[in-house]
Amino acid sequence: MRIPAHSVCTAIRDDIVAGVHERGSRLTEELLARRYGVSRVPVREALRTLEAEGFVVTRRHAGACVAEPTDQEASDLLEMRMLLEPLGAARAAQRRTEAHLKVLRGLVRLGQERARRGNSEDLRSLGGWFHETLAQASGSPALTSTLAQLRHKIAWMYAVEAPADPVESWAEHGSIVDAVARGDSERARTITARHTERATSAHRLRFPGRPAAPERGDGVRTSQHPVNMPSLRH
Repeated sequence: MRIPAHSVCTAIRDDIVAGVHERGSRLTEELLARRYGVSRVPVREALRTLEAEGFVVTRRHAGACVAEPTDQEASDLLEMRMLLEPLGAARAAQRRTEAHLKVLRGLVRLGQERARRGNSEDLRSLGGWFHETLAQASGSPALTSTLAQLRHKIAWMYAVEAPADPVESWAEHGSIVDAVARGDSERARTITARHTERATSAHRLRFPGRPAAPERGDGVRTSQHPVNMPSLRH
């Protein structure tokens, strides 16, 4: 059975983010097709999508390779998120549904509970789901898609330190939801901007000042998940 190109794209992207396909390494259609158990057609389509997203570049005499963003490009991503996440929260205050509110409130309850227990791994996943749901509540597919791409690329380029006070961080999540529930766009925007700025300060580049890698082989490590696993959340 032919696996949809979207599933292949998700798998390759997740492996790039996880470092399975190393920065600068070649991505040959034949090897990727064999790796993910598909034909070369969905691989080719996936590589086109990933190139448009900035995860892959096409090099002369080498073909498709994993991109190697500069420090400035990485910094720009954080700045873009600091601008767009508050916008998404403001839109969510205007357009959210009761279903969105139910999910957001449930995530806040779980996050606050886990924060009190000090379970950092659960908190990271819950935080990713919270911000993904908040973006969806904006009612803007373009904004939701852009923020999702930013989260993937930021997770690829940065390591993130746990919040110094996770209880306070999740209290901020709760305040965002309260503002969204009341339809208070400006308060939702203000709290989210403060929250995003604080979170940004905990990001550390994984490859600061790293020069471009020389032409080399396929640079593939062992994959940690099969092709049909859902996308990593950050």
